[in-house]
Amino acid sequence: MNRGILVVVSGFSGAGKGTLMKRLMEKYDDYALSVSVTTRSPREGEREGREYFFRTREEFKELIAQEQLIEYARYVDNYYGTPKEYVESQLNDGKDVVLEIEIQGALEVKKKMPDTLLLFVTAPSAQELKKRLEGRGTESPELIRNRLERACEEAEGISGYDYLLVNEKLEECVDLMHGIIQSEHYRISRQQTFAENIVQELKAFVKGE
Repeated sequence: MNRGILVVVSGFSGAGKGTLMKRLMEKYDDYALSVSVTTRSPREGEREGREYFFRTREEFKELIAQEQLIEYARYVDNYYGTPKEYVESQLNDGKDVVLEIEIQGALEVKKKMPDTLLLFVTAPSAQELKKRLEGRGTESPELIRNRLERACEEAEGISGYDYLLVNEKLEECVDLMHGIIQSEHYRISRQQTFAENIVQELKAFVKGE
C-alpha cells in the first residue's frame, strides 16, 4: 500500500481552520485527523482526545523530553504539539494525515519531513478576519488584538507554504482542499517506485524478455 501524505493546515486565527477541517472529515473518508496536544484550557464544547489532548505545562515538557512530539510551538502563551506515534502509524497504513497546527510548527515539520504538503488558510480580508474573531464571543478585546498582531507576524511566513486557500465559501474551500491533496498523490516525486518499475518493464519488453 502506498504511504499516505502528511498534510499540514495552518492559517490566521479566525480564518475558519477548525470548521474547514471538521467539514472535510464529514464529507470525505480519505483522511485521518491528528489530534494535537496543548497546554491551553478547553473551550466550551471541546472534549479531551477529540479537539485536543489537554495537558499541563509539566506534562508537555515531559513529552518533549521523551521525544514523543513531531513538532511543538508556543502560541499566545500556550504550547501546541503533534504526537509522533499516531501520525506515523496512519501514514504507514496509507491514510492521508491532516494536522491543523500553527506556522512555527508547520515549518518545523517541513524541515524534518520534506514531503509534507503545507496549506495556508485565510479569510477574504483583514476586516473579515477581525469580524470573525469578534463573532466568537469568547475572547476579550485585548486577546483579539493579540491574535491580529500575531496574524501580521504569520503573514511573513505564507511564502513557505505550498498552497494558499481563501476560506470565503466553506463548501468550495473544502472541495478545493480535497482536490489539492488528492492531486499530490500523482506528483512524480511520490511515484518514483512505480515509474522505475515501468522503465524496467519496458526495457525487458524491448529485449524480448
